Amino acid sequence: MLRRLWYFVLCSLLICFVLPAGFVFGQNGDIPQPVRMGNAHGQVIAEQLPPPSNDTTPGTWFLGATPPDADLTKPPIVFVQGLNSQAQSWWDETFYHGMNDMYETAYNHGYRTAFVQLHDAGGNPSSPWDNGKLLARMLEEIYSHFRQKVNIVAHSKGGPDTQAALVHHGAFPYVHKVVTLGSPHHGSHLADLAYSWWAGWLAELLGQKSDATYSLQTGEMAKFREVTDNHPNAPKNTYYTAAGTNWGPTFSALWLGGVYLSSHGENDGLVNVWSTGLPYGHHLFTSDVDHDGIRTGTASFAKMDPVLRTMQVADSEKERNRQSSSVVVEPLTNHFVRGGPLVANQPKTVTIPADGSSDSMVFAVLTKSPHTEVKLISPSGKVYSETSSQFFQTTDKYFFKGAAIQLFQIKDRESGNWVMQMNSPQSDAYLLVATFPGSEELSVSLPVITDQLKLPLHVEWDHVKQWNPGQIRGTVKVIPPQAQTDRKSLNLETIPLTEAGKNRPELYAELKLETAGTYNLTIEIEGKTLDGKPFARTIIRSVHVEKATK
Repeated sequence: MLRRLWYFVLCSLLICFVLPAGFVFGQNGDIPQPVRMGNAHGQVIAEQLPPPSNDTTPGTWFLGATPPDADLTKPPIVFVQGLNSQAQSWWDETFYHGMNDMYETAYNHGYRTAFVQLHDAGGNPSSPWDNGKLLARMLEEIYSHFRQKVNIVAHSKGGPDTQAALVHHGAFPYVHKVVTLGSPHHGSHLADLAYSWWAGWLAELLGQKSDATYSLQTGEMAKFREVTDNHPNAPKNTYYTAAGTNWGPTFSALWLGGVYLSSHGENDGLVNVWSTGLPYGHHLFTSDVDHDGIRTGTASFAKMDPVLRTMQVADSEKERNRQSSSVVVEPLTNHFVRGGPLVANQPKTVTIPADGSSDSMVFAVLTKSPHTEVKLISPSGKVYSETSSQFFQTTDKYFFKGAAIQLFQIKDRESGNWVMQMNSPQSDAYLLVATFPGSEELSVSLPVITDQLKLPLHVEWDHVKQWNPGQIRGTVKVIPPQAQTDRKSLNLETIPLTEAGKNRPELYAELKLETAGTYNLTIEIEGKTLDGKPFARTIIRSVHVEKATK
């Protein structure tokens, strides 16, 4: 027995010293790591730069190893990463699911592969327009290398980036089909949150007010959809979409994103299902997978393989395309949001009215530093702190990348004013998001794109039973386009909402805007229940004004 043990140890050491560098360890053997081939200027740089695992130069692309049983009838696959990600995300560690086996799985199925580095890989998350321009140049090089058209698999924001390359930068001749995995084709309300009045301090402190996040606001993506879906190049490639409905590990950053997005429907922790569709696309699948896991081979490859292995579109797929349509979503809200600066060693207190109608409550505080002390105090005086069983910590990896998250999940229905106390040992900023799942909800009637400078806004509560209609009040803060990227130019105006009529359960305002562009709106609603308990809700939306007519 001892001899066998030593034999195992010696063999293991021998493998470590003898096996060449640059291998991906997989379940079915060791696969050569992708090789760096060139950059967006067409220069062959495989011998001149660091190992591919360390190279995040935007414009660089990598060639996967050719399988010994490669099927040359299958178009090569080009993998496009998402927001804040890199080419290596297709064969390195995921956030929550271990090593990504997508490259390994494609290799074992006989596919030739390539991987690209967009601007995000270099630490400069960019808009679809800029990433698309860079991607178009890489696709031309990859097409020249394989001497045939490729198929694309794109994760998250890589979907809009890919469409920008094909439709607006003329790369459609190099590509047959595109599969998008959890792509926010219609934006994400988390991007709206990042550019809201309350979140601005923290987003700027984290350096996450990027062109990429800005472009994913629902209003911005409505503009992108209008100029893309009606473009003559849009139908020159075939698109397939996929969505997830899992929020990832409980109390993770994805889970918190899922909680926030849940009032807008099913989601994968970052993107709602309704946002992943294209009016002319074929929907491949919606499965119980989160935004991080949907990019793995285990979760998605078997579902994509039937459409990736061929260049043709089956008749049944064409029929499904004719029946598909854009999804219209009635946005609801059950959130309370606050945010602002934190002065070192000066306690900050925020009061959170809760009417007790929710099944549970989630109170989350995001800061740059993980050392901010937070305490939650219930209306009856019960104190929850970092030693409480209801307390959890994690780190955001997406729209507020790098933010420390401290959250409390409270399962009782105590109504009244809850208090969040925060104290930071250094200058910081905070974003507080309280969510009341299953509570009374408001709905908002607001276009995401318009050609009018007079914008009607309706806040309705048709199905609310516990609130006192005579006690509901509201205001809206409007951040104009120029102030979203230059907060110093912000001259905030708070506009009151008025009752639409005695017999109509809604508040109304006609917003008078000044110029074209994307506006971010923060709507505050407060009031009392029929038995006198306070409540408050925050509604955050974006809207794009395209022509600015009077």
